[in-house]
Amino acid sequence: MAEREIIQLGNQVLWEKSREIEDCSARLCQSLVQDLSETLQAFRQRTGYGRGIAAPQINSLHRVIFIRMQPTGFCGALINPRISWASDQSMELWDDCFSFPELMVLVRRSFSVSVDYKDERGLSRSINAEGALSELLQHEIDHLDGVLAIDRAVGPHSLMTRAEWERQRAARPFFEHA
Repeated sequence: MAEREIIQLGNQVLWEKSREIEDCSARLCQSLVQDLSETLQAFRQRTGYGRGIAAPQINSLHRVIFIRMQPTGFCGALINPRISWASDQSMELWDDCFSFPELMVLVRRSFSVSVDYKDERGLSRSINAEGALSELLQHEIDHLDGVLAIDRAVGPHSLMTRAEWERQRAARPFFEHA
């Protein structure tokens, strides 16, 4: 169990669909959760940002994501997560990804979602989220389905380098209701 390499845009694994975890208490699942947590923590220490990571990003095609909303908020693994409800109200935001960290993508996502999942003990859970947590859950669950933020770009001019986004950032909110 340790920090793992994050695969980058162009690696075909990122567009593959992940398979469900059968036993949440199995060593494979527990190791994967630990690796996701440590990889997220290391990335955040290096870059100063990062709130979530999906198993395909560390080259594991299993339906597991790890979220750490800081300084307070949801923290933990979601195993076999699925969106059970999404609001009609949407938001547009500049999304980023560990697998293409120098690229920002303007996407549209549901403002609120409900997600059903299993926790690390295999217990069924549900979380209702809106705003930043909602968009993060949608982003990470998309990874499990082989969908990247670039696949959700709102238009052909919806890409920006991180450096340019940071220059413009003070004038733009993180997300807007659409």
